[in-house]
Amino acid sequence: MAELSTMDISELLSVLPHRFPMLMLDKIIEIDRDDSAIGVKCITINEPWAQGHFPGQPIFPGVLIIEAIAQTAGAIAMRGQGEDATSMLLLCVDQAKFRSPALPGDVLHFHLKKEQRRRQVGRYQGIAKVGDRVVAEAIITAMFVPK
Repeated sequence: MAELSTMDISELLSVLPHRFPMLMLDKIIEIDRDDSAIGVKCITINEPWAQGHFPGQPIFPGVLIIEAIAQTAGAIAMRGQGEDATSMLLLCVDQAKFRSPALPGDVLHFHLKKEQRRRQVGRYQGIAKVGDRVVAEAIITAMFVPK
């Protein structure tokens, strides 16, 4: 059985280059090496996108959900890579599907599972959920940037 770990916001900031307003994660829970993890984002009305997407009926943008899935993959991969890489770059988003809107007040969980890893390139399947409801899904391919 895997020994699961977590990453709080301080550790996320140490492995990801993203900062406000582009950091899409609050924490990562249930990390099993770089094989799987669950990223968490608490959606609030106070975020910059909420003023224009859409006024009077704010919906968390799908592109930011995909970004959060990618950040979850990047964070667990970077943590597992240690000091051998400076960051990860998104190479490809495949099979992205948007199933249901995410709204202010929702807590998004990004369920990540590694499909494969070859040298500097990793491929992860991500599913974004609010409770049991699937909001979006995508396959993310990313590459380590060596020092």
